[in-house]
Amino acid sequence: MFFSFGFKNKTIKELRKNQGYTTQELSQRLKISNSLILKVDHMKLKDVPEPLKSKLIPIR
Repeated sequence: MFFSFGFKNKTIKELRKNQGYTTQELSQRLKISNSLILKVDHMKLKDVPEPLKSKLIPIR
């Protein structure tokens, strides 16, 4: 999902919607809380803290 250099400037919401995931589906897939996804939904991928970023990058 997020495995490319051009994706780092897009928001999590854009990338999530491009893959067709809701916040709840993405949080279940990553095994994290839904509120955490909602907190970073407006942030760009390059601005997301590292532990979460490493979970988001391999999602395809």
